[in-house]
Amino acid sequence: MPTGGCSAAGGGPQKTPLFETYSDWDREIKRTGASGWRVCSINEGYMISTCLPEYFVVPSSLADQDLKTFSHAFVGRRMPLWCWSHANGSALVRMALVKDTLQQRKVDQRICTAITKSHPQRSDVYKSDLDKTLPSIQEVQAAFVKLKQLCVNEPFEETEEKWLSSLESTRWLEHVRAFLRHSSELVCMLESRRVSVVLQEEEGRDLSCIVASLVQVMLDPYFRTIPGFQSLVQKDWVMAGHPFLDRCNHLKRSEKESPLFLLFLDATWQLLDQHPAAFEFSETYLAVLGDSTRVPLLGTFLFNSPHQRVKQSTEFAISKNIQLGDEKGLKFPSVWDWSLQFTAKDRTLFHNPLYIGRSTPRVQNGSARSFWRTKKNYSSTLRGMPASFKNGLISDQESLPRRNSLILGGKATPAPPAEGQDGGMETFFREWFSKPADLHGVLLPRLSGVHVKLWKLCYLRWVPETQIHRGGSVTAYHKLSLLADEVDVLSRTLRQHRASPLQACYAELDQSRMYFRARGPHDTTETPEFLSSSFPFSPVGNLCRRSISGTPLSKFLSGAKIWLSTETLANED
Repeated sequence: MPTGGCSAAGGGPQKTPLFETYSDWDREIKRTGASGWRVCSINEGYMISTCLPEYFVVPSSLADQDLKTFSHAFVGRRMPLWCWSHANGSALVRMALVKDTLQQRKVDQRICTAITKSHPQRSDVYKSDLDKTLPSIQEVQAAFVKLKQLCVNEPFEETEEKWLSSLESTRWLEHVRAFLRHSSELVCMLESRRVSVVLQEEEGRDLSCIVASLVQVMLDPYFRTIPGFQSLVQKDWVMAGHPFLDRCNHLKRSEKESPLFLLFLDATWQLLDQHPAAFEFSETYLAVLGDSTRVPLLGTFLFNSPHQRVKQSTEFAISKNIQLGDEKGLKFPSVWDWSLQFTAKDRTLFHNPLYIGRSTPRVQNGSARSFWRTKKNYSSTLRGMPASFKNGLISDQESLPRRNSLILGGKATPAPPAEGQDGGMETFFREWFSKPADLHGVLLPRLSGVHVKLWKLCYLRWVPETQIHRGGSVTAYHKLSLLADEVDVLSRTLRQHRASPLQACYAELDQSRMYFRARGPHDTTETPEFLSSSFPFSPVGNLCRRSISGTPLSKFLSGAKIWLSTETLANED
């Protein structure tokens, strides 16, 4: 299986599937238990569509010849692309619009019938037109330009007094909230109504990437682990043909620039911030992943599609007389091999010390065993509902932000439509918010002004005026890391049948999954002097600057020639 390298530090290497082969997709079908779906190979060699992967999943009732016939009707010949299946049989599918209005009804009906047949209960299909429901890529870009101007370009002392109004005027948090809200509604359709959902977008490569990914993060706990999240990005962004080259404007000449991937990471951070124990990765991991889209030596986020990567790298290899053998184009380093960029110690910053995994070790009679948490194993600290909440909304009195707060005290989340119009959506949300959160079940975001926040670590890390010396959330992260590491140390001690002294166990520092480690039972837990609220991106203790020395990527930059220039990339897919 082609892989992208270690998923994170700690333990043995966990490989990230690249979804370049038939077997990767087949494994994902089996993992989700998707019956009525099959891996399709009609696009081998990109014979049908240059913006789809060579292999993808389609309803079993659709024959290859039918797909070839219908492909001409879709924009970019992007046929229906399966994303994920729920245990109840409902599926999440995305596809481009039918460009021929005369064939639209016939093609839609045939596709929907096939998706219905793939559902065990033959349930109806719910179609969501994202172009009509969500902000456009131009609106997202305009909001980000204003946000960047506010957070980076304008002198902070000149904007401090009008910070909240300026932040609100960017509309960035409004767009983040819109994507979270719509994704939550689709979660209800899949989870509660048990119907399959089809995401429709003109090209099916932009807004559908965000929504499909958020829906899966909310529904499937596997995608809240590091290897799972990486496979999600690889499957629903890279291989699904999101045009990273254009949207990231790598060549500095694209008029289609829009930070859609960053918006997805921001929305994921909102879920992480509200449900911290449900995610294996930290906000540092999300920030570094976003930064990696700007590293041109990593091929993961460099191209508009898998076809463009193969085409451009093959042409370059031929021009330089490079022998490819059986390879389809030159192989680029993958972002998922984090060891190319960061040391093992720094990669431990990707771990969330609050994460509660599905299985946790317990010691019985001197031997370690695992127990599986049932759906009744809730976290009572994640979602205590204040008395002022009603149907997930906060009262106006409590929505007022504190002075110097970076939270928008905007309008409260509008109430969902009345039951009967929304198919029980209001009931679904009310019942979900009335119970403690199941860490390994469905996760939903709170959408009121005090809950959708500015991601400070991402957007304000380079602003010295906003940094708090030995303060901010990193102080809690430091203390929690020490506690988590001490628990790990004690667990290892118990597994050794108490045969080794405790101090010897503390010496096993290489086994720790935490950046901050409990070196001994009597060590001080004071906050280190070098910490600030922007750690690890602050000028002191900068993750990127400090750990680039000695990594394979840094050695390559120091001595090797860059064999492929981004100027050779065509902007055609």
